[in-house]
Amino acid sequence: MIGVPPALEARGLSRSFGGLRAVDDVSFSAAQGSITAIIGPNGAGKTTLFNLLTNLVTPDAGEARLFGRSLAAMEPSRIAALGMVRTFQTARVLPGATVIENVLVGAHRRVRAGPWRQALWLGAASDQETTLRAEAAALLEALGLGARASDPATELPVGSQKLLELARALMAAPRVLLLDEPAAGLNDGEATELAQAMRDIRAAGITVVVVEHNMSLVMGVADEVVVLDLGRRIASGSPDQIQADERVIDAYLGKAIA
Repeated sequence: MIGVPPALEARGLSRSFGGLRAVDDVSFSAAQGSITAIIGPNGAGKTTLFNLLTNLVTPDAGEARLFGRSLAAMEPSRIAALGMVRTFQTARVLPGATVIENVLVGAHRRVRAGPWRQALWLGAASDQETTLRAEAAALLEALGLGARASDPATELPVGSQKLLELARALMAAPRVLLLDEPAAGLNDGEATELAQAMRDIRAAGITVVVVEHNMSLVMGVADEVVVLDLGRRIASGSPDQIQADERVIDAYLGKAIA
């Protein structure tokens, strides 16, 4: 759409670690309300790219822009406050907390009542807690974790912990959601549920950028696919275009996906 900036844009992002060029002059854009997948072999620089987009790692060159606004030198917490939230390749759960308590942590930036009202469970704090808890419960149900809401989060299997992390990220009410290998550890049924959840997230107007190795999931949900190899972008396009691209087949896919 003319005049509408991308939800997220990378402009010439580069980063080296010692003599290794982990990300090398990578540019791409994710349209508002779309799903963009970033794929490539292990070591291609995908997670490092996520770290550069969120300023967990400072780029040597280039910048990221969120809805047209430069994120250069911005603290990761400020980026999250602007509406870009991410998950991590390895699921992170809070020990000693239940599943639903882990989800509620994601709503911390949305809490409006002051700490004394929260501590004393007064007025607005009580009303807001009830609303957020109901929202967290609904997210867990949608992701197939409703029956585990009161369980210790550390007792969930790895795949379920990945889904829990997704629910927690959604509780932050993101405008842009970065998912780092969300299907890792999921069985086929869970991966199918995840794919539908991603479509629902897009339908809600949230832009999704996902790093993923599950090609069936990627090709089934992505609007645009960006391919990295050895830190560089070697291709981008629709799923059909990517599956037919000889450079991508040689570097990663090995063969066209049926």
